[in-house]
Amino acid sequence: MSTSFAVLKSPVGVSKAVVVLLGVTAAIDLFALWVGFEQRSLAADFVAGRFSAGSDADADRIDALYSAAGVAQLCAMVATAVVFIVWFRRVRINAEVFRPDGHSRSRGWASWGWFVPFVNLWAPRQVATDTWDASLPEAGLIPQKYSHIVVNRWWSLWLVSNVIGRLAGSQYDKAESIGEIKTATELLMLSDALDVAAAVAAILFVRSLTRMQNEKALRGPAQAPFPA
Repeated sequence: MSTSFAVLKSPVGVSKAVVVLLGVTAAIDLFALWVGFEQRSLAADFVAGRFSAGSDADADRIDALYSAAGVAQLCAMVATAVVFIVWFRRVRINAEVFRPDGHSRSRGWASWGWFVPFVNLWAPRQVATDTWDASLPEAGLIPQKYSHIVVNRWWSLWLVSNVIGRLAGSQYDKAESIGEIKTATELLMLSDALDVAAAVAAILFVRSLTRMQNEKALRGPAQAPFPA
């Protein structure tokens, strides 16, 4: 694969922005998870016939909190996705400088590969593993910490959380009875918990790959240190 126009640039700065946004996303998901607990508890009270004078007011309050959490989750997701893709494309280009061959997909897949239906279920992971391999230290024996487990854990959690999230959102929108709302809320809580786990796994992936590339560039002599 040609290395024309592939320029080595530091991903450290943008990686910090990604990590911060992933942390914010996880915090919002934890808030949504707490609201889910409140919603589930209230729904359980209704199912059991335990009503109080403030039950309707509590229901309205929790519904408003859930709506606010949903809007915050959407905003955080969009912002994180944009910055993550910027970082992902940067490390992919760096990988092309480190190792021109060995890439199963062109650098464009690091950006628009996320938006191709069905193909986006595996193409970004291919880019990630190729980039990871190209960023490995040049050594005969690769330590366990450099295996694909970090990539696979992030990718698996991201896929599962997205599938569960779509299913949970659909069920919640269709729920009419208190029992259906309670079941849908429990699924939303599972989705939020998976989102938190996926965000943590993504942070580990971003930090690990960024550190590998930075150390590889500093080691040289084939690669010059990143410019300040």
